[in-house]
Amino acid sequence: MSDTFRALRVHKTDAGQETRLEDLTLDDLMDGDVVVRVEYSTINFKDGLALTGRSPIIRVWPLIPGIDFAGEVESSSHPEFKPGDKVVLNGWGVGETHHGGYAQRARVKGDWLVKLPEGLSTEQAMAIGTAGYTAMLCVMSLEKGGVTPDKGEIVVTGAAGGVGSVAIALLAGLGYRVVASTGRKDTEGDYLRELGAADLIDRAELSGPARPLARERWAGAIDAVGSHTLANVLSQTRYGGVVAACGLAQGLDLPGSVAPFILRGVTLMGVDSVMRPKPDRIAAWSRLARELDLDKLDAMTSKAPFGDLPKLAEQILAGQVRGRVVVDVNA
Repeated sequence: MSDTFRALRVHKTDAGQETRLEDLTLDDLMDGDVVVRVEYSTINFKDGLALTGRSPIIRVWPLIPGIDFAGEVESSSHPEFKPGDKVVLNGWGVGETHHGGYAQRARVKGDWLVKLPEGLSTEQAMAIGTAGYTAMLCVMSLEKGGVTPDKGEIVVTGAAGGVGSVAIALLAGLGYRVVASTGRKDTEGDYLRELGAADLIDRAELSGPARPLARERWAGAIDAVGSHTLANVLSQTRYGGVVAACGLAQGLDLPGSVAPFILRGVTLMGVDSVMRPKPDRIAAWSRLARELDLDKLDAMTSKAPFGDLPKLAEQILAGQVRGRVVVDVNA
């Protein structure tokens, strides 16, 4: 094993921030009781914000971005892990305040890691990534709220993105009738139907100012967009329905009304993936290994080397990235 490894590190400069591909050693990493030889990472919306500096995601400088990774344990003083274990990490401030997945090595707390379930490779784990793991948490939230396939249609916003793509595949596999909301119906319609969408709507139908209450349409929803889109989804949700909210692509605001909550008994469930308790993480990853159609996962996934990350960061924020992108940190 070489004493050095490659990493993408972001530095703060007088002009803003600068991304550099560097040779580092383990001494450059932060504290932790497990060293992982990273095999794959991915790019999520938050990674795009971090790499471009559009939002203050990075709070320690210089920092290796990348909010998730999958790989093999190289050394460990944590009782749960031993060399050779395949592991996955999502969140816990990695890529924000702790060095993240855009490196060939990572040193982290073992409490942050989940052993990779049987049936998933490290590459498949990052094809799922934080976006897909979040989609599974959203599905679990709908189920917790009593939304079963017989209750009616589920709308998925930001459908061609990472969360949306995996959510559609999961929901369709579980027997739900899924309606995909996208601004790219002409170019992504076939793709979304192949993932399992039964119908499509243009995102313009949901992206403008919302009425306090609109015609009841959805038994439930998975929203990765926020702002007016989330407000519209809530106003259209049926009595007793559940909306799982996990994203803010349109904005952080929620310019809506309390009417759906107090007149229709709608539940808004916030879905956080960063600090999620470990039992929920294990449950989500176990279900992904069992329930996600890996052929559909492959169809929504592309692969990129380190050098493509700056370009991909701009593209994912512009809504130009379809599905999931696996980052091969060793390419």
